[in-house]
Amino acid sequence: MCGFDKDKGPGRLMKKGLILILVGHINFILGAIVHGSVLRHISKPSQHISTNYTVANIISVTSGLLSIAAGITAIVVSRNLHGFKLQISLLIASFLNALLSAACSAGLLMAISITIAHNGAGLMFGCNDTVVPINARSPVSSQCPFDTTRIYDTTLALWIPCALLSAAEAGLSVWCFIVGLALRGLAPCGNSYIKEQLEEEAEHSSQTRRLMGKHLNAEA
Repeated sequence: MCGFDKDKGPGRLMKKGLILILVGHINFILGAIVHGSVLRHISKPSQHISTNYTVANIISVTSGLLSIAAGITAIVVSRNLHGFKLQISLLIASFLNALLSAACSAGLLMAISITIAHNGAGLMFGCNDTVVPINARSPVSSQCPFDTTRIYDTTLALWIPCALLSAAEAGLSVWCFIVGLALRGLAPCGNSYIKEQLEEEAEHSSQTRRLMGKHLNAEA
């Protein structure tokens, strides 16, 4: 992981950034669909509030947006490895996204487990208590203010890929964070020498520009 090569490394970093953007977009769209079709009905301020579902979905959407930002930062850094501010931005964005994506994946897995364990009873919050079904898989006699058709299957079918994509976002963000450590020469990647190579390259380019400037001034 710390063996970042200045020749092939930028290309790999750009690919990881593009994948982060793609995965972030998909995760954001899936999270928005879940909220628009299911969770908006059970997250309204009332006596029935399914907090765990709401929080997990909000984190999922936020994780998708932050993954897009981290992916864009990785692509920009791949085009300019010498930029100090860009390197710091990569470290911060990838670190925050790794934490948020890991929390998102864990939260979604918890929501999936709770839903399966209780047969989707939490998805039926807001229905008439007197005739509320014991689970969301057979909402025959329910009186709900929303359509309960396939609410259980739809939610799980969207949450499972969201959890997997969030785990992928966390893994990619950790890789980008380690690349940022290598670019800054920080532990545990302080012995990769990529920072020294970039500094020597930048110094050589600066000397070349100065020599060219002197040569042009002499000709003038």
